[in-house]
Amino acid sequence: MRLLVGPISAVERLAGEADHVLSLIAPDAEAPVVARPKTLLRFNDIAEEREGLVAPSAAMIQTILGLADTPTLLIHCFAGVSRSTAAAYILACAKGGDEPVLAAQLRSLCPEATPNPLMVALADTILRRDGAMSRAIAGIGRGVDAFEGTVIDWRL
Repeated sequence: MRLLVGPISAVERLAGEADHVLSLIAPDAEAPVVARPKTLLRFNDIAEEREGLVAPSAAMIQTILGLADTPTLLIHCFAGVSRSTAAAYILACAKGGDEPVLAAQLRSLCPEATPNPLMVALADTILRRDGAMSRAIAGIGRGVDAFEGTVIDWRL
């Protein structure tokens, strides 16, 4: 599996390389138009449920996991820092491997990566990792501050 991960600004440039596009955007954001099969999940980039905002759900994580057999998947959110990197990490863990090693790989590919902890916690439960995914992401800490994340080309 190949994961292309980045900000919404890179979608037009990267979409031609992908078999499928996963858009993780805010409920009120405009979704990019792509000439590829697409999955659109709308939720806010929040670390815990907050009144008036849409939190990621277990059903959304199941939808992300359902894309695990896509040969080349383009994953984007607005900045390419939190929601998209969380989805990439979730898919990497679903494919197998050591959680801390995968978290370190993610950070080396994108120094700005700060995976959404609520998404990771939901996946941790679904994949029955007993907190290992959340601990690994906490272990890499917050990524470097940036307006947008580095585009990732991660082959699993």
